[in-house]
Amino acid sequence: MSEHTTGLLTLDELERLVAGGEIDTVINALCDMQGRLMGKRVRADFFLEHVRAHGTHFCTYLLGTDMEMTTPGGYRLMNWETGYGDWVARPDFATLRRIPWLEGTALVLADAVDEETGELVPVAPRTILRRQVERAAAMGFRVMMASELEFYLLKDSFDEAYEKGYRGLRPYGWYNEDYHLFQGTKAEPIYRQIRNLMTAAGIPIEFSKGEAAAGQHEINIHYAEALESADRAVLFKHGVKEIAYLNGVAVTFMAKPHHTWTGSSSHIHLSIWDSAGQRNLFYEADGQPYHMSKLMQHALAGLIAHARELSLFVASNVNSYKRYAVASWAPVNVVWGRDNRTCGYRIVGHGQSLRVESRIPGADANPYLAYAAMIAAALDGIERELPLPPEYRGNAYEARDVVRVPRTLAEAMEEFARSEFARRAFGDLVVEHYVNMARVEQETFDAVVTDWELYRYFERG
Repeated sequence: MSEHTTGLLTLDELERLVAGGEIDTVINALCDMQGRLMGKRVRADFFLEHVRAHGTHFCTYLLGTDMEMTTPGGYRLMNWETGYGDWVARPDFATLRRIPWLEGTALVLADAVDEETGELVPVAPRTILRRQVERAAAMGFRVMMASELEFYLLKDSFDEAYEKGYRGLRPYGWYNEDYHLFQGTKAEPIYRQIRNLMTAAGIPIEFSKGEAAAGQHEINIHYAEALESADRAVLFKHGVKEIAYLNGVAVTFMAKPHHTWTGSSSHIHLSIWDSAGQRNLFYEADGQPYHMSKLMQHALAGLIAHARELSLFVASNVNSYKRYAVASWAPVNVVWGRDNRTCGYRIVGHGQSLRVESRIPGADANPYLAYAAMIAAALDGIERELPLPPEYRGNAYEARDVVRVPRTLAEAMEEFARSEFARRAFGDLVVEHYVNMARVEQETFDAVVTDWELYRYFERG
């Protein structure tokens, strides 16, 4: 694939498109804690005259809310006592692009900025990733990453799914469609739109394929530097939902939409290059094993060492942990192996493409947080020259006496809260902020009576 990414716009190009009447709306978008895009649609002429130099205001609560957009307590930076004031969504014009599935629309991703100080808001997901990218750069590294995202395509529209209480949903097809071309053909008009429209929007797609369940699909996004790659993943998830909606169908990136369905993953690939981006430092011709350099081995050791305590950044929802099940294609043990899909970390690629694939994140992961966790762990392994544990050979689901992925959000929250490494890597404020996010989610879930409980206890209990 060409190194040049098509679909992105310069400000000069935006001005010409606005003057010619081709663009009339510019979306200034910010990623919230849950990985969703928030923001404002701005008239293009007003954007060019007033917004591009400053950005748009947004209520601070957008970085201290839950899935239902309520205002829970426990956040130091935003609460009723502070009056829920404004921060600024400052456009990052390296992300400016046309959105081809929306008429006359361009979009730019923004960083959250404190207007009084001009500083990045520390708890914003994009800020958290920026800080780890900066740390890598200070060590002379350029981090390259990529996402593979799985999702379910449903014949029901989003409105219909809601009206049905998300029960009796109808996936495309009725059997495992992993690599099945005919099964994929049934929804190819939509998948083709996704591949082509995403690429036209500056999110280069390599391929799509059926996944290991009825109606489940995977799409791979071409690799890039870490921040750009995370931007692509966030925009992809948002855009796929919009494209599905416009076609009268629905998609879900839930980690485990139903207990009988295969979970959806977000495999994340990582390699570390020299500062010029010319040489993959993970590869060494004489490196053992598998041509892995010492630097790669230390980085992988860091990923393994910190996997449990940073799980909250990789799996942030109650539902995330339903995906981790034996013989489910999702890992349960934090071990590594060469081209072994039962391991938490899979070594893939050859030569300059040698890299680590983390199979731990689900499709529901916030890419900025998951990427930041991986970079922080890898850099710590490099800095401390952590020794790499032995490779696990065979069925890693049967591994004993190894570190296990947390079983619940509550367990992950406790690990993150007491992690000295997390506080060193991200700061006390960030740790406390995201522990509170998890606490709110867990307490909300714990207060709800589920269908499972009714079926199990209503008559028999």
